Amino acid sequence: QVQLVESGGGLVLAGGSLGPSCAGSGLTLNHYAMGWARQALGEVPEVVAAISLTGADTDYADSVKGRFTISRDKAENTVALQMNSVKPEDTAVYYCATDPFFAYGNFRNKRPSVWGQGTQVTVSS
Repeated sequence: QVQLVESGGGLVLAGGSLGPSCAGSGLTLNHYAMGWARQALGEVPEVVAAISLTGADTDYADSVKGRFTISRDKAENTVALQMNSVKPEDTAVYYCATDPFFAYGNFRNKRPSVWGQGTQVTVSS
């Protein structure tokens, strides 16, 4: 069974940092462009970051640019999202996602087909 598994969410104070990670089960993440999306309560999902298959190229939503960093660890077959200077409006369920037909630029305007179960990130003020 193909799965994406997120970990590392939690509760953090505004201005702090958090670094959720994504691993694959039955899926080699090194073979795909990857993205992180979030969904706040009552809102539609928003892709916040994407990374190319090689890791050389990244793309960020304006709402997180300069604060979040997406990276991949080829040896561990994982993708991480380093969240710095977090704000209460960053509170959401965070999902990693991929699609076998996506380049990293596709995450901006298309919905990927494979999603993890999500990890809750709560930022308190």
